[in-house]
Amino acid sequence: MVKGAKNPASKLVVWVILVLLIVGLAGFGATNFGGSVDSVGRVGDTEISVDRYSRAMQQRLRSIRQQTGQQLSFSEAQQFGLDRAVLSQVVSQTALEDETDRVGLSVGDSAVRDEILAISAFQGLDGEFDRTAYEQALEQSGLTVAEFEARIRSDTARSLLEGAVVGGLRPVDAFTATLFDYARETRSLTWAALGADDLEEPLPEPSEAQLEEYHAQNEDTFTLPERREITYISLTPEMLIDEVEVPEDELRALYEARIDDYVQPERRLVERLVFDSESAAQEAADAIEAGDTTFDAVVDSRGLSMADVDLGDVARSDLGDAAGEAVFGLDSPGIAGPVQSSLGPALFRMNGILQRQEVSFEEAREELRGELAVETAANRVADRTERIDDLLASGATLDEIADETGMEPGQITWSQGDTDGIAANEGFREAASSAQPGDFPELLELGDDGLFALRVDEILEPSVQPFEEVRDRVADLWRQQTLRDRLVAQAEALLQDSSLEDVEGLDLREATDLTRDGTVEGAPDDMVAAAFEMAEGDVRALPAPDGAVLVRLDTITAPDGDTAEAQATKSAFAERAAQAMSQDALDAFTSAIQNRAGLQLDQQAISAVNAQFQ
Repeated sequence: MVKGAKNPASKLVVWVILVLLIVGLAGFGATNFGGSVDSVGRVGDTEISVDRYSRAMQQRLRSIRQQTGQQLSFSEAQQFGLDRAVLSQVVSQTALEDETDRVGLSVGDSAVRDEILAISAFQGLDGEFDRTAYEQALEQSGLTVAEFEARIRSDTARSLLEGAVVGGLRPVDAFTATLFDYARETRSLTWAALGADDLEEPLPEPSEAQLEEYHAQNEDTFTLPERREITYISLTPEMLIDEVEVPEDELRALYEARIDDYVQPERRLVERLVFDSESAAQEAADAIEAGDTTFDAVVDSRGLSMADVDLGDVARSDLGDAAGEAVFGLDSPGIAGPVQSSLGPALFRMNGILQRQEVSFEEAREELRGELAVETAANRVADRTERIDDLLASGATLDEIADETGMEPGQITWSQGDTDGIAANEGFREAASSAQPGDFPELLELGDDGLFALRVDEILEPSVQPFEEVRDRVADLWRQQTLRDRLVAQAEALLQDSSLEDVEGLDLREATDLTRDGTVEGAPDDMVAAAFEMAEGDVRALPAPDGAVLVRLDTITAPDGDTAEAQATKSAFAERAAQAMSQDALDAFTSAIQNRAGLQLDQQAISAVNAQFQ
């Protein structure tokens, strides 16, 4: 029995648990998963509960939303593989818990107590542990005190095992120093570009035999990918807009419903600073008026930021009677108050006036009509869905369906990567890539309330384009390749007897302090990479898209690894490397546990949980 365990890993585990339990655990987190299934699998003798998997998934989705500010649907999450990542994480944690049980690793009551007492969410206003707040928080999360404390005991024991596995894993100093030197080493070079005008002799016209040989030697360049001959029918709201008539009364009703968008009262940019008493507010106002301080300084002295007091742009009605009258009584930016606000005595600073704006019904008519027309057209598309499905089920051809329903027919020769026309739609591309000749067409959503169905008429295997069809392209590529080859050969011959400075007509340019990921405007992308393979004084001729370049490596500069910035960089890299090493070691350890103890997953139960997120 290990008692008194306390480390940063266990702290992190506890806080993760609290986030899962206390922050908005509606749905899955608040109660057990419905039905008779209570487990999605097991590692050894330790079950993976449905609640545990579902809470982990909900927390991952919430975390992404907080980081990106966007709501990620579960189907989108599955496309990114988040469901598999969450399941893998939960399986790994369960494997470690199974191992702690097997070896008899645990923590004592005092360690559990210390962890709970350290959680600020369970502390009262005096900073001491509040038993009532503790029990209420757990009750709201659907947990008993015993269940929560058992989780803390289990997670803390697991963190001890993790610490034993990854403790002390850090890269040696030589490793970080070598990588730092590699990444921060710089090079300076001199270079010059060569083009067609620099050829000693103009390029000859290629013979047919030369072109045919080039075509044969570069078949990959002239090979078409797999293509699909596709016939399709589609229907979108835009196709039906011209036949939609929107009644005048509906336009006026929508205008009235959206009146706040079209008629906005005068608004003002306002900041509000609330005080404990009216006397304190008046004292601050007097000091600001006397020039002894500023509104910003008062905010700062209160330990607040400007974001804490910023109300944004507000209408008079947003401020209440007293504050509204004071703020909107100002003719120009300034301080108003003290006046009573909903939070107490306050000073208001008005920073700008946004004049009243009004868009009349006549001015908004076309916008409103477009919106209602699209909505009506979308409804008409939806109304035809059942009829189209029935026709497909009865064996009607795509042409027959188009004639009867108004869907537009089309044909396309499509290959992976094509995004022209209807292939710009991801749903169409997915259907086109998976359908096979002879498959029964099905009605699918095109996006933006559109519909489509397709038939693959033929799959064209990858094939080399005949020389006769691509002769002009072959000739262009032959000239480009021949130009590069001749310029490189010409440059190499020049360099045997001369330095760069001795070669007449070269426009020499310098590029200094280049790092490995640096670029040089006007130079081929691989010139810098080539420079990092050269020794000081080396000169090379390199092919370029439009000719060639001559490059000489002038200096190699090693970084100063003793500066404060260098030490901080190496330290940060060592920390990241240690984290990666620890994760790799932990992954290998949990994988070994799973292999020894055995992993069983109930795919039906997993699918049932996932379905609740749809």
